[in-house]
Amino acid sequence: MHVALVVIYVVVCLSLIATVLLQSGKSAGLSGSIAGGAQTLFGKKKGMDELLGRISTGLAVAFMILAIVLTILAS
Repeated sequence: MHVALVVIYVVVCLSLIATVLLQSGKSAGLSGSIAGGAQTLFGKKKGMDELLGRISTGLAVAFMILAIVLTILAS
């Protein structure tokens, strides 16, 4: 059971890293101000950012719960 939880923990960790890296940055300095005009002209993809935000929130909660469970099982 401990090995299965560690494997799930590693998968959750890698998935959390991937979803955070796939999200677009909130501020990108000067390039963000230039791109802001293009976003108002062409529209912004909010659907994907919102989906990745929800997924990363769920993965973060799973990460914390698994970390606590593995700590309790280790002692």
